[in-house]
Amino acid sequence: MSTLKDKIADGLYGLGWATVKKLPEPVARSLGRKIADTVWKRRGKGVLRLEANLARVVPDATPERLAELSKAGMRSYMRYWMESFRLPTWSRERAANSFAIKGEEVLKEAIASDRGVILALPHMGNWDLAGVWVTRALGTPFTTVAERLKPESLYDRFVAYRESLGMEVLPHTGGAAFGTLARRLRAGGLVCLVADRDLSASGVEVSFFGEATRMPAGPAMLALQTDAVLLPVTLWYDDTDVMKGRVHAPVEVPESGTRAEKASLMTQALADEFAGAIADHPEDWHMLQRLWLADLEERTP
Repeated sequence: MSTLKDKIADGLYGLGWATVKKLPEPVARSLGRKIADTVWKRRGKGVLRLEANLARVVPDATPERLAELSKAGMRSYMRYWMESFRLPTWSRERAANSFAIKGEEVLKEAIASDRGVILALPHMGNWDLAGVWVTRALGTPFTTVAERLKPESLYDRFVAYRESLGMEVLPHTGGAAFGTLARRLRAGGLVCLVADRDLSASGVEVSFFGEATRMPAGPAMLALQTDAVLLPVTLWYDDTDVMKGRVHAPVEVPESGTRAEKASLMTQALADEFAGAIADHPEDWHMLQRLWLADLEERTP
């Protein structure tokens, strides 16, 4: 059964990449909204988990308001997929004009420093589109890490897709990614990491919207080990066709403490920047999984 589900999942994603990018733009957008609304109406586990997460982000929201946010959230999430399926066909000009970012000068200055740059992002907006903007509009290649998906053929699709957009992709598992990322940074390179959900169960505990969770230690540890610039980046949509983003001020290395203590403080600083942006644009935070420790503990037998 698991093998069958894997084959179906791989087939559906393959169909998306093959067909959605050929649709006229208005048709693709309409299709994305219809799919999002259908999934939202079914009230599956992902939608219910999204609402539970949003309840922490907007603690005074009524059930009706949470339902509105989750519906908008599913539309935002499906917009991410529809854009991603179509990104390989976009011209350099289209990619550059589909993203507007505040703090661009902060990013350019960091890249020019040759210290290496780490961009840490939450699951907001379309991080693939932001990546295309970096490679095509700024002309800067970068390295990232991807979660190993099942089946392996689906993971291979994602890697091939992102590499076609100009990204170097490393697998999250295996233990070699950290060393490779460190080498890229020491050479003055750019590394982009989605960093609001810990996949290793060994991340740094932080306070996030007033409750404990864990976030990856990687961005902070890489900055400490290589002296790279650590920049939080947040993304969101508005009523236009242009995704918006912001490069925040660099996360500074604390003057005192052990390496672990410094990494903890730096990861908390990332969490605080993420939380501020998510609170401003909750519908664009695509977190359909359990995140807070209290929720994870509920699943422990």
